[in-house]
Amino acid sequence: MFLDGLSFLDEERDAWRPFEALDLLSDAQLVAPVEAAHGWSGRDLMAHMVAWQERALEVARELAVGEVSASLAGMDADWDARGGEVINAEIQAAWAALPLAEVRRRFREIPGELRGYLTVVPETRWIKDARHMETFVGETLEHYEDHAADLQAILDAAR
Repeated sequence: MFLDGLSFLDEERDAWRPFEALDLLSDAQLVAPVEAAHGWSGRDLMAHMVAWQERALEVARELAVGEVSASLAGMDADWDARGGEVINAEIQAAWAALPLAEVRRRFREIPGELRGYLTVVPETRWIKDARHMETFVGETLEHYEDHAADLQAILDAAR
């Protein structure tokens, strides 16, 4: 899929850029539920996207210093045991308890932090490792695509 890390990072950065429009919404716009986005608010979408980026960041941190990621194995086992709906509901509840300023801070910082860590992970541990690459693509590019319609609905509702 990708021959080098820079190609992935460039594509990921471009794919994330539209989501940054969420941070331009007022607090009131950001917390308003949008029926066309599964009832999610912009805040909910921010939280969902960044929570999964944080999981990818945890994997990247481990791969920066070693060949394997114990966190990835744990995440996979948890997903298999409990399923995505349960995990996503827990994410939503945890992030709902955070102040909006903290949600915005993480939204602004985590994507760049993930990119930064990936620049120091040897490419043999992610670009050339099918399982690890699947994780990074799944938590970024594919996930962004999965929620592009939600983003558009939230931005349209805010206009």
